[in-house]
Amino acid sequence: MNFKAVLRSLGILLICEAITMIPSLIISIVHAGVDTPAFLYTIFLAIVIGVVFSSVTPKVSNIYARDGFAIVALGWALVSLFGALPFVISGTIPSFVDSFFESCSGFSTTGSSILSDVEALPMGILFWRSFTHWIGAMGIIVLTLAILPSVGAGSLHIMKAESPGPNPGKLVPKVDQTAKILYSIYVAITAILILLLYITGMPLFDSVLNALGTVGTGGFAIKNTSIGAYNNVYAEMIITIFMIIGGGNFALYYALIKGNFKDVFKDEELRLYLGIIAASILLIAINIYGVNFDSIGESLRHSSFQVASIITTTGFATTNYDKWPLFSKMLLLFLMFVGGCAGSTAGSIKTIRILLLFKTAKRELMKIIHPRAFYTVKLRNKTIEEKTLMEILTFFFMYMMIIAVAILILSFDDMDIPTTISAVISSIGNVGPGIGLVGPMGNYGAFSDLSKITLSICMILGRLEIYPILLLVVPSFWKKVNI
Repeated sequence: MNFKAVLRSLGILLICEAITMIPSLIISIVHAGVDTPAFLYTIFLAIVIGVVFSSVTPKVSNIYARDGFAIVALGWALVSLFGALPFVISGTIPSFVDSFFESCSGFSTTGSSILSDVEALPMGILFWRSFTHWIGAMGIIVLTLAILPSVGAGSLHIMKAESPGPNPGKLVPKVDQTAKILYSIYVAITAILILLLYITGMPLFDSVLNALGTVGTGGFAIKNTSIGAYNNVYAEMIITIFMIIGGGNFALYYALIKGNFKDVFKDEELRLYLGIIAASILLIAINIYGVNFDSIGESLRHSSFQVASIITTTGFATTNYDKWPLFSKMLLLFLMFVGGCAGSTAGSIKTIRILLLFKTAKRELMKIIHPRAFYTVKLRNKTIEEKTLMEILTFFFMYMMIIAVAILILSFDDMDIPTTISAVISSIGNVGPGIGLVGPMGNYGAFSDLSKITLSICMILGRLEIYPILLLVVPSFWKKVNI
């Protein structure tokens, strides 16, 4: 383990976080908010510690796989810790555990909240909550690679450890150029969405914050009743489309820019992703028609928004789906497991893993029928290695085991079963709302500190796809080897 290189990278990361707080500070100053000192103190502290850490000079500049995982795991914990300070210092969330929960929820793009009245927050804090989604979605580590290529050789290991979805890679030979391309697409989509929402009549400040939460698939609401507070059909339609875009593979968008339309539309993961969305919208619309809504148009309006919101793990809401029939709620719960595509800002298991799990299951059934035949699992006309399939099976097992353990811990709070189970599934899937007390019109404030810390860990585990965080508790991971 190259400890000095890890420490230096963490210092650079803290400095980057301090820079990202400047827009919130400016907004706070403009509106004469009580949160201005909180941002000043936090920025100062982050820069001082960041400069001290980054001044460490490693003997070897290369960053290897273990170093990358350590930087990502420790980096996300550190960023969430400092991200909580404005909440605590400003007094908007006096409890540090609650502030840490809110910060983890923001950076992990979960969108769960302990707040019951978000509209009472100062403007700077309100912006910071939503901005954590945006910088956390594509990854603040990837952001660091985009603006500070000097992080060092081997930075692909950082990108692999941090980027959501299996098998992330480079779009172009240089990693920093890949990061810049991804962020260019990300910024462009965000800017377009802000403009479109503003055209629908949404206030500019609201348009910006809702765009940050939509493209980042985060879902921190700035209204107590989420997007439903606007009662704006056009804004809902636009957000629905952009949530689906946020849940798509950004590498495919780069392929579209390069003119590779055929490859994009033949992508199996994309077709499954869109197919699940279409089928779910139709099934839920039929289920809630005549029960919750009197017209098929209203049923399709709300079913399409909620399906897009849940499968992309955004977490926005236009209505209280907790009052929908059981079938609709169970289908939404299923979508919390699916998630978006690999290489997207969405969370959960990811569509590509679901697809490969089905293909693997089909292969095993065929091997039983024809034991002497040789079957392979293919994706995009390429044979998937057994090592990759084993990694996916292992990931799925660990994902389910973490859910089971977290549910047992939360059960000490003696909440009802739907609330307890959905809170865990939603947290590790980075969805946000669940069912019951943590439904779209509820919050997580009633849980104990132990449960909130457990859910915070689940959020980061889900965002980093388990491995980087679990490696921290393996003793051999920290042993110094040839450095």
